Amino acid sequence: MEHFRPLEKRMQHMRDEGLDLQEIAKRVGHSPEHTEKIFDWMAIPRQRPPTKRKPRPLETRVLAMRAAGETHEQVASRLRRGPDFVRQVEGLAHFRLGLELLDKSHAGGAK
Repeated sequence: MEHFRPLEKRMQHMRDEGLDLQEIAKRVGHSPEHTEKIFDWMAIPRQRPPTKRKPRPLETRVLAMRAAGETHEQVASRLRRGPDFVRQVEGLAHFRLGLELLDKSHAGGAK
């Protein structure tokens, strides 16, 4: 269970509690067939956790607008979101970029 995604961990926990496939599917919002497929995929061993370290398109766009000098309020208005949401997206983008930099520095140091 070390490398399971959050949904998979939740599903495994429900299975361990003794819930049947129909109830698990209902709780996670998938069909029983799809839920069964997820359990099948979970049985395949994984080498490492999934990596989603690169900023997503929205995060990249927010960073570009902020780098162009736009305020959080201006970006929020263009994206039809709130300024707090823009701050959160910007922070997550910086976090992901930091993780990417750390990965590159570790890869370079290992060689």
